[in-house]
Amino acid sequence: MNEQRRQVLEMLAEGKITADEAERLIDVLERKQPESPQGAVSGPKPRPKYLRVVVNSEDDFSGDGPARVNVRVPLQLLRAGVRLTTLIPPQALTKVNDELTRSGVPIDLTQLKPQHIEELIEHLDDLTVDVDQPDAKVQVFCE
Repeated sequence: MNEQRRQVLEMLAEGKITADEAERLIDVLERKQPESPQGAVSGPKPRPKYLRVVVNSEDDFSGDGPARVNVRVPLQLLRAGVRLTTLIPPQALTKVNDELTRSGVPIDLTQLKPQHIEELIEHLDDLTVDVDQPDAKVQVFCE
């Protein structure tokens, strides 16, 4: 661990900065590190920052030409949402889970933990999306 990263973690431990601030500082430090020379073994992949969903279709649904959707969701928003679920009272979680199940979304929010989001993000590299229309292209990936 380099000295600057250790200092950021010490500031976090001392309560001088928040976890989000520490994460941003560490991200900046990682971006400033010089690139490895050709042929050198690179370190772990950088942590993805966005979930991107891109849809291109040749169909003219609105009369304005081909349809195109390009959505970029900050993964930090997903991470924050998972942390916020810990603040929901258990009775409310039960009601939400029941409604989700009735709507055909079998997700148990009581079992959702921050490490699950990180696992999901890691597995998005292997994601395949099937589209019923031959002239439509859908991409879902992290960047």
